[in-house]
Amino acid sequence: MARPASRRTGADILAGMSSRQPGVHHLDGGDLGCARLLVMLRDLVATLPDGDVVHLSTTDPVAPIDLPVWCRMTGHAYLGPVPGRPAPTYAVRVTSAPVPTDPEHPWKVA
Repeated sequence: MARPASRRTGADILAGMSSRQPGVHHLDGGDLGCARLLVMLRDLVATLPDGDVVHLSTTDPVAPIDLPVWCRMTGHAYLGPVPGRPAPTYAVRVTSAPVPTDPEHPWKVA
C-alpha cells in the first residue's frame, strides 16, 4: 500500500517516478503545503546526480514564490514553470554541492 504523500521518503518518491526522460524526475506534491514539499524535494535531490532535473507538480499557490527562494538559498537552479502539464509544475536543476538545510526546517540553512 502506498504511503500518503506527506509521509513519503526519497526512496518512495524515486520508486514511484517514471523515467520517460533520462535525468528528468517527477515529484507529485499534490496539494501539500510548501514546507512539506521542500522536505520531499530536499530528500529527493540528495539522491540525484548533478545536472538532473526535478519536475515538481503542486497546487500550492505559494510554490512559484518559495521554490526560487529555496533554490537560491541551497544552490540548486530554479528553471521555472514547465508548460503543458495538467497540474502546475516547476523545474529545478540539481547541484552537486548544495548548501545544507536544517533537517526539520528545509527553509533554514543548517
